[in-house]
This record gives sequence, structure tokens and C-alpha cells, in this order.
Amino acid sequence: MPEMDGIEACEKIRKISSLENVIISFLTARGEDYSQVAGFESGADDYITKPVKPKVLVSKIKSLLRRLKTNEENKDTFKIGDIVIDRDEYVVYKAGEKVALPKKEFELFSLLTSRPGKVFKRDVILDTVWGNEVVVGGRTIDVHIRKLREKIGDDHFKTVKGVGYKFVLEGEDK
Repeated sequence: MPEMDGIEACEKIRKISSLENVIISFLTARGEDYSQVAGFESGADDYITKPVKPKVLVSKIKSLLRRLKTNEENKDTFKIGDIVIDRDEYVVYKAGEKVALPKKEFELFSLLTSRPGKVFKRDVILDTVWGNEVVVGGRTIDVHIRKLREKIGDDHFKTVKGVGYKFVLEGEDK
């Protein structure tokens, strides 16, 4: 890595709160004990030394992803920026203050914040939040987004014309 080594990159990534759940695995030719210890101490989830058989590498990555999925499924409360979302209690806190959201607004907000920066298409939002059994108008999402903008802050929601919506952290490029 020309700019910095993997240890330094790992330490920097671990200091960014919005990336706290990112999986970091080293894949390196350095197999010395001190290199492995340094990798784990910097915040790595795994340390794989080369050469490694492709099937073993794929298995290790699948294992890490399973662990991440299990952790996220068990995680009822999560933090993103200055916002705390408690899925068990259907409660949102922004800068320590409780924000009251009705059920559908909460579910929409929870969906958008599950992957900050990802554009959720309108049909995916309708399917996920309202389901197939309820018929809602095309403007329903727009109304709920408008209400979320009023309560959470306009700077967090980006409209991607003709596609859908995404959640962005403050200070990120909209």
C-alpha cells in the first residue's frame, strides 16, 4: 500500500464511528507472530496469511459475513452519527433528544439508515415498509420523507429523482 500500511489503515477505519461495524480482514504474506498481533490489536477481525487456498479464503470470508449478519440481527439498538435508533422500543434519539415517530415513519427511517448512502428504490421501500397486502398511493413515501425531514433534519435525506431516496450523514456529499 503506497500511502500507509494495513495496520495504520485499520486503525484509521476503526476511529470512524459510521464504519464501526465494517469487517476488516488482513490478507498478507507477512506471517510473523508480531505482524499478526499488530493486525489484531489495530482492530482486524481476521488475519489471513498467503499463500491460502481459494476454498479456505472463501470459507473464512463467509464465516466473517455470517458473524456480521448474526450480530446485526441481534442488535436492537444502533448508532449512526448523532442518531440512536432502538428497534425494540421504536424510538429514535437525535443529539440525545427523543424524536417521536409513528410506526411507518420509524420503519422507513430504519430502512434508510440500515445502509447509509445506499439509494433505496421506491418499489423496494413500498414493499419493505408497507408490504404487498396494503395498497398505498405513489405519494405516500414522499409524505413520510417530508415528515422525517422535519423531525430528523433535511440534510439527512437525499432524493434521487426517478429512483428513490437515501440517508446521508451530516457533512457527507449529498
